[in-house]
Amino acid sequence: MNANLYNGLTLAYIGDAIFEIYIRKQALAEGLTKVKEIHKFVTKRVNSEAQAKYIKYLLTNDLLTEEEKDIYLRGRNAHVKSNRKNVDIIIYHEATGFEALVGYLNLLDNNQRLEEIFDIIFREVEI
Repeated sequence: MNANLYNGLTLAYIGDAIFEIYIRKQALAEGLTKVKEIHKFVTKRVNSEAQAKYIKYLLTNDLLTEEEKDIYLRGRNAHVKSNRKNVDIIIYHEATGFEALVGYLNLLDNNQRLEEIFDIIFREVEI
């Protein structure tokens, strides 16, 4: 699959699903077993504000390649027709860029890089 053929919103759509699955698995790895606990763990980490923090951390610490930065920008700059009413539009766009990066790496089957990024943000970013 040629990940370069997809626009930023399509990449973000895929990335959102991939990231949520990762965080759900992380909840289980943390020893959570009750659905209510897992849901609380996941919703704290899979939302626009948290995703904006993740990408800001990666960018501020120069942890992305130039290609990854370009994909983030493709997602961030995508023309979003609507956003969540309780989320600032800038944060929403940053989160969309993060999701686009995740979707892109997933479509490339670059699971090693995805794991590196997920490990960094899970370990380093306080939510």
